[in-house]
This record gives sequence, structure tokens and C-alpha cells, in this order.
Amino acid sequence: MNAEDFRPRVLVTKIGLDGHDRGSRVVAAACRDAGMEVIYTPPWQRIDAVVKLATEEDVDVIGISSLATDHLIVPKLMQALRAAGLDDVRVVVGGIVPDNEERTLLEAGVRQVFHPGSTLDHITARVREYALEARRARADA
Repeated sequence: MNAEDFRPRVLVTKIGLDGHDRGSRVVAAACRDAGMEVIYTPPWQRIDAVVKLATEEDVDVIGISSLATDHLIVPKLMQALRAAGLDDVRVVVGGIVPDNEERTLLEAGVRQVFHPGSTLDHITARVREYALEARRARADA
């Protein structure tokens, strides 16, 4: 697969009750501007709806935004993705995640947590890298 011609498919969403979506909209636009195909949802998504959409849209990466404590339900999302056979989909989380809770997310399978101050260039570069990783894993399966 030629990395230069690769067009990642990214789902940007918010799970739980956190309605603060400005950051997720900014990241979604940055990913789009970086040449990615972006599927964006409004806030307040349920885990089963995110899994269904990830399946239907054949996404490479799911980006979860959390400015409250909704990142604490991401491990349940990771379990649901595995149960649906979506082990190859990479998940990243951005927003307000205390250091002592980041480890829980990483242990659940989250690929990276982006904290406030992460640049859009850094985020889009890593998302592209993780998407390529996911697509290669899918091809090898």
C-alpha cells in the first residue's frame, strides 16, 4: 500500500453525556484538510451506535473527544469494538484526561491520548500513521 496515496477513514465522535464539541469539530476539520475522509457525529453518542457506524463506514481510526469524564467509558467502547470483530480499528482520545486515568485508557487498547496543547499537525500525522497501521492489520488478517 502506497502511504502517499492512502486516504484514511476517520470517525470523530463523542460518547456519553459530554456536549462540548468545539474541539472535536476543529480536529475533524483538520483531518479533512489533511486529506482524510471524516465521518463526524454530533455529541451524545451511545457505544453501540459508534460501533455500528464504524462497521458501516469501514473506518480506520475512531477519535473520541472528552472534556468531562466520558473518557472513562472508552474501555467499554474498546470491548464492544473487539466483540464486533473490529480489533484493527485504532482509537485515539483527545481532551481533558488526567494523567492517572490515561494509563487505564492505554491498557484498554487506546492507541494515544492527545492532551490540550497538542498541535493539529501532530494529531493529523499520528492519526494518518494509525490509520495506515489499521489498514495494514486488516490486510494481513
